[in-house]
Amino acid sequence: MDVVTVGEALALFIAEAPGPLDGVPRFMRAPAGAELNVAVGLSRLGLRTGYISALGRDSLGEALLAFMRGEGIDCAQVVVDAAHPTGLMFKSRQDDGADPATEYFRRGSAASHLGPAADLLRYAASARHLHLSGVAPAVSASLRELVFALAAQARSRGQRVSFDPNLRPGLWPSEAEMVQTLNELAAQADLVMPGIAEGRVLTGHTEPRAIADFYLARGAKQVVVKLGADGAYAADGKGYAHVPGMRVTQVVDTVGAGDGFAVGVVSGLLDGLSLIEATRRGNAIGARVVQFPGDSDGLPDRRQLEDCWLQL
Repeated sequence: MDVVTVGEALALFIAEAPGPLDGVPRFMRAPAGAELNVAVGLSRLGLRTGYISALGRDSLGEALLAFMRGEGIDCAQVVVDAAHPTGLMFKSRQDDGADPATEYFRRGSAASHLGPAADLLRYAASARHLHLSGVAPAVSASLRELVFALAAQARSRGQRVSFDPNLRPGLWPSEAEMVQTLNELAAQADLVMPGIAEGRVLTGHTEPRAIADFYLARGAKQVVVKLGADGAYAADGKGYAHVPGMRVTQVVDTVGAGDGFAVGVVSGLLDGLSLIEATRRGNAIGARVVQFPGDSDGLPDRRQLEDCWLQL
């Protein structure tokens, strides 16, 4: 395979009308999960993508598994767990471009019971690239062990590793533990992609170049700092560049934009693009994603990606 990633797939319920979640009468169901979004985006671009996860033996899990298979994702290591449920989340709808409110129900989920196993390690070793995010290590101690085992194996085998911090402070016992754990994981990665606000929390630095230098000094070969509407800041130790963002006339939903950005950068590098060109692709896909309501609705196929490119 080209890429393997690991995480928790969630059943997402999106409010059909704006307003506080406690007053919403109807919701639309969709798939969600940071790592799943990346797997979907890479698969749509024609990359052979595998996903390590676990779902409950319930209707939500069945729907998610059917969705993954329909997207062409290899699900050989998506466990169906009869003893634990599929995780779920709720998301408000905003009509002003603001970040929506979200609520998660994932404690004790099937994915939270995943841990290191020989078959999962063998499976991940078959890909040329491993993509990790900071969400999976926050879900449970056992899933954290699996993520670190995959990262260590990849580093020892010379497999390329990308890491998106994707901070979820509410899942961690403390900010200090979150910062220490995710910086340890970032030290195993070749490519680190923090958002500017995430970088400030994780490194204590406020400027993109200082954030990039923090991770380059700890072993990363490439760092891309996401700057939202301003684009991104790319660094590889040899040079630094600001890559402007794309203009978006109407923002529908910001959730999933960072995952779309990761799809663009990772796929671009696997396609042989330079870091700057891969970052431009990340900006283009991130800008497309915010124009759709679902987390993965706006992730393009190759033809749609070309349309995004024409707007740059």
